[in-house]
Parts: sequence; C-alpha cells; structure tokens
Amino acid sequence: MGENMVTLTIQGEKKQYPSGIKFEEIAKEYQPEFQDDIVLVLYNNRLRELWKTAKRDGSLELLTTADKAGRKAYRRSATLLMQKAVHNLWGEEKKIVHVMYSIGQGYYCELVKDGEVQEVTEEMLESLRKRMKDLVDREILIEKESVNTDDAVALFRELGMTDKEKLFRYRRSSRVNIYKLGNYKDYFYGFMVPSTKYLAYFDVKKYEDGFVLLFPDKNTREVAEFYPSGKLFHTLKSSREWGRMLEIDTIGALNDAIAAGKMQQVILTQEALFEERIGQLAESIVKSEGKKFVMIAGPSSSGKTTFSHRLSIQLAAKGLKPHPFPLDDYYVDREFCPRDENGNFDFECLESLDVELFNHDMNELLAGKKVDLPIFNFKTGKREYKDKIMKLGKEDVLVIEGIHGLNDKLSYTIPAESKFKIYISALTQLNIDEHNCLPTTDGRMIRRIVRDARTRGTSAKETIAMWDSVRRGEEKYIFPFQEGADVMFNSALIYELAVLKLYAEPLLFAIDKECPEYIEAKRLLKFLDYFLPMPSDHIAQNSIIREFIGGSCFHV
Repeated sequence: MGENMVTLTIQGEKKQYPSGIKFEEIAKEYQPEFQDDIVLVLYNNRLRELWKTAKRDGSLELLTTADKAGRKAYRRSATLLMQKAVHNLWGEEKKIVHVMYSIGQGYYCELVKDGEVQEVTEEMLESLRKRMKDLVDREILIEKESVNTDDAVALFRELGMTDKEKLFRYRRSSRVNIYKLGNYKDYFYGFMVPSTKYLAYFDVKKYEDGFVLLFPDKNTREVAEFYPSGKLFHTLKSSREWGRMLEIDTIGALNDAIAAGKMQQVILTQEALFEERIGQLAESIVKSEGKKFVMIAGPSSSGKTTFSHRLSIQLAAKGLKPHPFPLDDYYVDREFCPRDENGNFDFECLESLDVELFNHDMNELLAGKKVDLPIFNFKTGKREYKDKIMKLGKEDVLVIEGIHGLNDKLSYTIPAESKFKIYISALTQLNIDEHNCLPTTDGRMIRRIVRDARTRGTSAKETIAMWDSVRRGEEKYIFPFQEGADVMFNSALIYELAVLKLYAEPLLFAIDKECPEYIEAKRLLKFLDYFLPMPSDHIAQNSIIREFIGGSCFHV
C-alpha cells in the first residue's frame, strides 16, 4: 500500500503531501516566492506553528513576519531569545530581565536583582548582543510542551517568576503550554517560531534605566531605527508606579484583589487619582495665561469625549468658562470628502475637514468677534448652521476634541501661544507577567467592540474587520504628533479589562469559526480568560469606562 496523502489548497492550487508532513517543510518549498520569512501557517482557518503537521485535507495559508500574527510570533520568540541570553550571562548572579512596555518598534526592558533595577552598561549590552547572535547561529529548537497547571505553578515558583505563579492560580484550563529554549523554560501568550535561526534581526540599545530590545518594522529584514519617545515613556512609567502604589501591576495581582473583595476600594482610589490628575491638568491650563484652545487628540477608544467633559468641569471649578467642541463639526460635505485606495470615504485624513474655515472661525473668535459655528449632520452628510453663536470672553476657552488636534497643519494660522495640546491614550499599567507586556491596542480594541455594539449596533466581527484600517489611520495621523503635546494623559483604568470582559466575551463568542475575524476573536477570548470578571455596580457615572459600557452621566 502507498503512503497516506493529504490534499492542501495553497495559493489557489491543490497539492498533495504525505500525511503528517511538517508545515515547516512546506514553508521551505514556498519560501523563495515570498519576500518575508514564513513563520506561521493558517491551516483550515486555525493558526498553527511550523513544527505542527498536516494530517487531513484542507486549506493552507503561509504567514510571514509581514503579517500581524507573524510579526507578533517573531517578537515573542526574539524576547525568549533575549531572556535565554540574559539567563546565560547573569543568571548565576540572580539577575533577571523584566519586559516592561512597548516603545516604538521595541520593548523596554530592565535588569532586576532582588526587586532592584540594575545598571546596564554598553559593555553588558555588547555581551548580550553577541550571546543572542550566537544562539541564532546555533539554530536551537524552540520546543513546546503541555504541562499540568499545578506543575506549571510549582515550576514558576521554583524559577522565582512570581507573576506567572499568580497568573496561573486563576487559570481554568487544566494544562499550560511551556516553551523551552535549551534548558531555559518560560510561558508566552501566543505562538512561536520553530527555532532561533528565524531570529536574525534584532538589536539592543541602552535607554533610560534599562535597554530596548529592537525589532524590524515594515522592512522585516532590517531592525527599525529607534526614536526615543520621552513623554510616552515617562507617562508609562508613572502609570506603572500608580499600579505599584495600588499593589496591582499584573493580571495576577488584579485577580488577587478581585478574589479578596478589595475592588470597591481600588475603584475609589483609582478614580480619585484620575480626578486629581485632571485637576492638576486644569491648573496648568489656568496658569498658562492666554490659552484659548485646548486641543485634545488621541487614538480610537481613548475616552476623549468623557475626558473633555471632565476636564471642562475642572476648568469651570477653577473660574474658566469651557466649551466642549468636536472637530467633527468641521467635516466637509460628504460629496467632497476624499476617498481611500478602496474607494471608501476617508473620514480620518486631514482633508476631510474644512481646515480653512476652521482657521478663519478660530481667528475671528480670538479677535473677540461673534461667530456662528457649524454643526455637522451625520445623517445628511452636510454641514448646517443652527445659530450656534460663540464669542470668546476673558474666561472662555474652547475644549476641542478630534484626531487631528495635535497636527499644526490643522491650526496653522492660530498663534501657538493660544493653544494647549493634550495627547490622550489608554496605556494600560498592567502586564500579563514578567515577560509578557500587555498590548495597549488590545485594551482599546476591546473598549471599541463593547461601545460599538452598544451605541451603533455594530457586531464584534465588523469592529475587528475595520480595526487594521483604524490602526493605519492612527499611525499616519495621530502617533507622529504625540510627542508634540504639552501633556500626555493616560486614560486606562487598572480594573477595566475585568469589567469589559463581561460585555466583550458574548460579542466575541458570536463570531463564526469560519469567519476571517474568528482568529482575532479567539486570541482576545484567550486574553480575557486571564481575568476574573468584575461587575460594574460600584463604578461612578462620570468614569471613563462608562463611555464604553454605558450608564455615563455625559452625552457620549
């Protein structure tokens, strides 16, 4: 009898292979046709690592480091490579590495001993770089093993990885996947490449108290340039210090607090800190005399609307007369809106706004004149005038919210001394554990899935489908201007994902397994599974999270 065969549809073509063939073998055959390295496959609409095998007929899509899932697998695997190198170099000195947060095209890391951050020198980084390169050259397998959850907890306790020990204490699943690189073991949230030979493109660079592990960006075979983001880094750092102050800096610690019934106190403390920061921000605006335009911008689902209302209340409490004002009212009539490469209206580009009219009206206001401000009718797609008359007195200030608020091309004729710029984003202060930082974009996407379902009747499938387009708009129109802000404000709440879980999970489970969006939905469900759920009963009506789950006292 001949050997059993499987028929796979690859790039529209049916091909036969021996049953049980590794996906890595098929990837080698097709690699010359791809510009980027193949690191994962999509087998019958399920993500699979390359060491897995094809045992039945189906469709096979080859994923490279240019694909979102492939890029994440590469970063994860390079992080394991770096950890193994650190362990080899300084493990006997009891120095361990903590992966803190994403900065630019890299991860900011710190070397820690007995809870204290250690100095990192250029000589140490050169040793780390060489050791990582040596591991790549040796083409060591990255192996995966499934272990009992109790055994995993014991392993991580023994290895001193206390964050992971806490994390798995609340794990429903009876088994955990552990990755091994030589004798080094760790847990990672997501898939890996098969061996170190795939990890040739990386660098390590000294930054602040630690170093940055750098990865490629659009060009997947070249390490991206590192552009320090000082304001972003210090905002992340101060948020992390908040978390430490509340003794909640990882998901495991949050789950401990929920299980112990401490969350009412945590919510009250977090909201008090939040209000205090908004009050300090309002104080800065009052002290900066002559500021007439408070420009607020940030990526999707940052809570810009609630924030602008709460800031306005604080400004009013300090004697000013704030007027919340959406930039959306300056949209050009729909028929004149530019279109993107797919022929759809591009509402996110600057040209979708009437920049000339905005500058004219703002300068008229600055000159003390009365102006009839427009209101955009989203149903008709036209600008209307309904006697929205405005005149700026001594105490009046416009609180302008919109994605282009920080771009000087929007307000090019308005004097710089009359503008106060605020960048807002939801930069979570939680990490999954010592070596898995929590992507801030995941938090924002979950916020948006919940809000869109509640306010627009949009399914999670539709929100996920458009998310890449939203992210492209952010990278083009928002992130390049963040460092130009006078102040950066973090709108993430330490407990929010435990609350959002209750609203998001049913929406994600509704996505059919055959949909392209199912892979992302499954990833988010696995992510939310880390959190104990938390009811929203004790959350105040003015909380930023109410913008997403409902029950806000503001019109959001």
